[in-house]
Amino acid sequence: MGDALAAQIIPFAENLDWQIDIMIPVPLGKKRGKERGYNQVAMIAKPLAMALNIQYASHGLVRRKETRSQVGLSSQERRENIHDAFQAWKGVSGKTILVFDDVATTGSTLSSSADALLLAGAKEVYALTVARALPQHGLKHA
Repeated sequence: MGDALAAQIIPFAENLDWQIDIMIPVPLGKKRGKERGYNQVAMIAKPLAMALNIQYASHGLVRRKETRSQVGLSSQERRENIHDAFQAWKGVSGKTILVFDDVATTGSTLSSSADALLLAGAKEVYALTVARALPQHGLKHA
């Protein structure tokens, strides 16, 4: 399924014309990874990185702390839950990074990931997701 989703994203990502050095998937916590047995984000990110000829770093980010599921949390609770959750690999220093996640809701996870990467010396951080969650109400936004 990861290959199929990556194939759908390739044309979009190519049109962005971003000059990326390294693609990093958002990591799961150890507990959630053990329960699930795989990281669904990594299963899409790796073939996507290969197709785009971008270095792939599966362990470019690690979770410093276990966080609870973001599902059902308010924007403020999401920010607090994910604050300082990540630590970046030193190999990102001076590099332009693409953080990849499955769904963006409030952007808290992506922001926390970017903060960790920038703290580790990344030159620039871009983010790409498979989907963007829309609010339950007001779906008429452009």
